[in-house]
Amino acid sequence: MSVVVTGLAGIGLTRALTGLGRRLPEAARAPWARRNHAGVPVTLLEGPVVVLAAAATATTGARDAGTALVVLAPGLLGGLDDLVGDGTTKGLHGHLGALRRGRVTTGALKILGLGATAVLAAHLETRGSTRQGVGQSVAGTAVDAVVVAGTANLVNLLDLRPGRALKVTTTAGALLSVPRSARPLGVTLVGVGLGALPEDLAGETMLGDCGANALGALVGLALVRGLGPRGRLAVAGVVTGLTLLSERVSFTRVIESTPVLRELDAWGRSR
Repeated sequence: MSVVVTGLAGIGLTRALTGLGRRLPEAARAPWARRNHAGVPVTLLEGPVVVLAAAATATTGARDAGTALVVLAPGLLGGLDDLVGDGTTKGLHGHLGALRRGRVTTGALKILGLGATAVLAAHLETRGSTRQGVGQSVAGTAVDAVVVAGTANLVNLLDLRPGRALKVTTTAGALLSVPRSARPLGVTLVGVGLGALPEDLAGETMLGDCGANALGALVGLALVRGLGPRGRLAVAGVVTGLTLLSERVSFTRVIESTPVLRELDAWGRSR
């Protein structure tokens, strides 16, 4: 599909699925009901909406197993955590610590599943590239896997205020629409993001783990396709550093204490 058609398809599918979600019976909507940071009722149905819209938009007209994988698998894993996760154990340290003590949390399953998904997707990308030699192939796969899994996690960490995570994924999508190799994924991110933003900014819906992990992984795959080896290595280093930093530092506190970031974060928000 052309860039314009892809973008419009992303917007249109997201809007259509959002409307469909509103018409679901209350029994189907109830498991996705939550309260946001301000105690306002929201629905996490935005997550399944963006997963379905992104998967359909990005893969229409192309046999792209890697794209389907990085959208659907993180979406399913995140949805499982949204629906049955206990919410008391948080962060890599918390979930992996529980796993070491013999307690398997849905968050730990998601971490392991995201890692496996990222490795498989990275392998598919490496296999289809021109990288030479076993060593280069293994190293490239490892770096690409870190990029995909790391961005999936980081976007999830940002989904704490209305519009925040979608602003990041939509902006990233716009930038990644420049390199031809990443353009279909970048335009998909823009279209789906614009389609989901109105209700998200209004504080009516949230991506949840389902949507945030899926869109984050799609950003990661677009980075893998759009950047050269040094660029991917740099991104892998940045996302690893930010992931480790998030265990000790509140990103929300940093954003709210930085005037420029605070204004960008609040832009368009009605609540």
